[in-house]
Amino acid sequence: MTETAIDPRYLSAGANRYAAAADWAENGLVAFGADINVCLWNPSNTVGISQILSGHTAHVRAVKFLPRLQDEKSTYLVSGGDDQSLRVWALDSETGTATCVQTLQEHTAPINYLAALKIPVGSTKRRIFVSGAADSTVKVWSVDVSSGQTTLLQTIKTAKKYFPLALALSPLNDEGTSLILAVAGTTNIIQVFTASTVDDTQLEFTPQATLPGHENWIRSLDFIREKPKSEAESDILLASASQDKYIRIWRIHQGSALSMPTSAASDASAAAAALTPGPANKIHKIKVEGADPATNKYCIMFEALLLGHEDWIYTARWCRSPTSTTSDSSEGTLQLLSASADNSLSIWESDPESGIWITVARLGEVSREKGATTATGSIGGFWTGMWSPSGTTVITLGRTGSWRRWDWDSDDQAWKQNFAVSGHTRAVTGISWSRNGVYLLSTSSDQTTRLHAEWATNPSLTTYPSKRTWHEMARPQIHGYDLNCIDSLSSTSFVSGADEKLMRVFTEPKAVARMLNRLTGTSSALSSSDFDSLPADAANIPVLGLSNKAIDVIDDDADASAAAGGNPDGGRGGDVTMQDRENMLDPASMVRKSALEIDHPPFEESLSRHTLWPEVEKLYGHGYEISCLAVSHPSSSDQKEKEKETHLIASACRAASLNHAVIRLFETDKWTELRPPLKAHTSTIHRLRFSSDNTYLLSVGKDRQWAVFQRDPQSSAGYTLLQLNPKGHSRMILDAAWAPKSSSSSSVDVFATAGRDKAVKVWVRRPSRQQQQQHKLEEGEETLEKEKKEEEEFTLGLSLTEDQPVTALDFASEPLDSSEEEDGSVSNTYLLAVGTESGKLSVLAIKVSGDGAEVSVAETYKVGEQLWLPKAVMQLAWRPRVRKGGEGEDDTSGKQARELAIAGEDGSLRIYEFSL
Repeated sequence: MTETAIDPRYLSAGANRYAAAADWAENGLVAFGADINVCLWNPSNTVGISQILSGHTAHVRAVKFLPRLQDEKSTYLVSGGDDQSLRVWALDSETGTATCVQTLQEHTAPINYLAALKIPVGSTKRRIFVSGAADSTVKVWSVDVSSGQTTLLQTIKTAKKYFPLALALSPLNDEGTSLILAVAGTTNIIQVFTASTVDDTQLEFTPQATLPGHENWIRSLDFIREKPKSEAESDILLASASQDKYIRIWRIHQGSALSMPTSAASDASAAAAALTPGPANKIHKIKVEGADPATNKYCIMFEALLLGHEDWIYTARWCRSPTSTTSDSSEGTLQLLSASADNSLSIWESDPESGIWITVARLGEVSREKGATTATGSIGGFWTGMWSPSGTTVITLGRTGSWRRWDWDSDDQAWKQNFAVSGHTRAVTGISWSRNGVYLLSTSSDQTTRLHAEWATNPSLTTYPSKRTWHEMARPQIHGYDLNCIDSLSSTSFVSGADEKLMRVFTEPKAVARMLNRLTGTSSALSSSDFDSLPADAANIPVLGLSNKAIDVIDDDADASAAAGGNPDGGRGGDVTMQDRENMLDPASMVRKSALEIDHPPFEESLSRHTLWPEVEKLYGHGYEISCLAVSHPSSSDQKEKEKETHLIASACRAASLNHAVIRLFETDKWTELRPPLKAHTSTIHRLRFSSDNTYLLSVGKDRQWAVFQRDPQSSAGYTLLQLNPKGHSRMILDAAWAPKSSSSSSVDVFATAGRDKAVKVWVRRPSRQQQQQHKLEEGEETLEKEKKEEEEFTLGLSLTEDQPVTALDFASEPLDSSEEEDGSVSNTYLLAVGTESGKLSVLAIKVSGDGAEVSVAETYKVGEQLWLPKAVMQLAWRPRVRKGGEGEDDTSGKQARELAIAGEDGSLRIYEFSL
């Protein structure tokens, strides 16, 4: 096994839509749950996701960083999820590596929330955190600084069928000897507990008060000191956010009585109290058991009611931010960030004169865009909102799993949107490189098709570093069905199949083409003269439709409602017909001329609204959901000729009988089907692949057999059955791939299959006798007859066994090496990537002799376990050999850089670069 340098060039994953599934560390690192993974992302770095941590076996619901000591080498992160476990991760600040140091299995139901004390407490400087789960318990944990081990200190049982959904933990005094814990969830009250840390041997929270007032479930709690740290005495403020659309602020004051507020603030509290059903101004007295009797008494009083959101509020988080325009405090102004299902972020601040809390900034969707459908890019609300440690950046998560980000511009005194990270939220079911290798397309069960490309940043720009990084550049298809497969027709078009009976063909619009040409900076991108041949400026989805319609871009100052068809009856002055409704477009998703004239990757609102591709054809014929498809390869090496070629599209659907388990071929010249369909299988076909010269079409399926069809110009179907192997594998065959054809005319035909029987099998078809050495033709008749039979059939050349079922494989588009043998034939070495159901990745060099008689593994390249996937590898695809920026792809050391795209069942899309 050979060690090889592997660089994860691109890691993409959509965040889990839970309020507690993300946290921002003091060192600037964001951690968020993505399916069963934890992703690490530094928003100040254009690289995007830097690591994906695997270990959980079910969705991650809660993530929290623990406070870091001054001289500590590692940062500790805690994550919890539906697998009922807590995992403690150590992130090494020097090497950047992350390891799981402990797994805790004390909860008996999914873990909903984590809260950590922001400072270590006690003489031993312990770090305390709490976890709340659907088993109706809140558990208190302690992390030892010296050993890094976590121990359970206390279990607090809540009422039956009361699940904790929000927790907050804070010291009550500067010394950290008294702690307060707030718990809320599937009821309308907040429970308050206190504990003393004077005795390091034990820590026990005792219930002290119940705070009523909310009218629905409470989703978020957060504590903060009212005054800066430079001031010794300060009250504690608690913010609570609820599904009743309100935020309540509570004041915790040391002493048995709370001094009366100023008259202005009193008026505000009185107005807020008038809107509540109970005695909101009641003083709740609490104390800290075991603490100094002289200082262990506190009182809690309702402070303010914040109104402004129009839907559930998921999070409310404090920050002492330097972005205030109403205060010049050197230590920042107290601000509250709230995220709501009404598609908005609000930043609240107390007016210094009146004491009333007002909205000083509102980010997200503007009112005219509300009500847009998911298909036209509606984000479906914000699930969480977070401040950066400096308070100058805020991020939020929408229903698409993508992050949105705003940075404070001190010159303009305004929040400016910036690009963030995005990804699929469910299994990535299909991937395909464009024919020119410039971008990668991916489809997913989350019903989207996404386009990913390298961003060639402009060295003249000071905002971004001068290097190439991968980003999601477009979202060509937002569908109503789970998408299953995809393949590129050209550098500007593709075809996809979903859980429906038809396939859809899409073509790149001019606005997206210009953006990609500008941002990718590759020599193989479209030239300016090619833009006119594209059929549309942009695309949009009608309000009641599933098909992307071609539209024209509108001027920046044009009325979007009028351009979208604001007169639904077509100007007839009568009733609105169904056809009128289908043709209506959402004004919020109209594309303006400047929308994609950008020098950076698109923002989420542009991805979901302005980068759709128009649908140009629908291909019918199948009786059930599309399971797989493949497009024939271009025969010309000239890029211009490739774009004009007519291709064949082979497709299959889910089937349980011979009549439906057919392969249908469509030609792209007139978009007609070639009949009759090809028959060989008796059940669902899992994969279709054309050989690199289109001589063969390979199919594998659930019935454990593979079939090879050969091109036949005399047949109306285009191909005829050459060979059927009913016992290709002992269990269903899940994937297959053709090795590339060598430049040698006598090279053998090679393909590989992958099965649930844990086997990878390489099949070869030897070249014809006329292409072999003369001495073989002079052998006996018996030998010649045997050779003739072998030449007509593909035979097993090599069988490899993996530890788990093999779910994906792919050959690189060019041989890794070619060498001439003693008999004059040319042997080839092919690069084969293999993925298994457990997520294991392997890369093999398969050597095939010139006559096809010997097939062996010439080299095995090691892929470290940290680069494996936690779930099944759904598909693999090597990037076509392209030139980047006009320069060769190989590095100065002479090693070849090969890029492999990996689609995962965990929702992740990865691109690894191998230096071979």
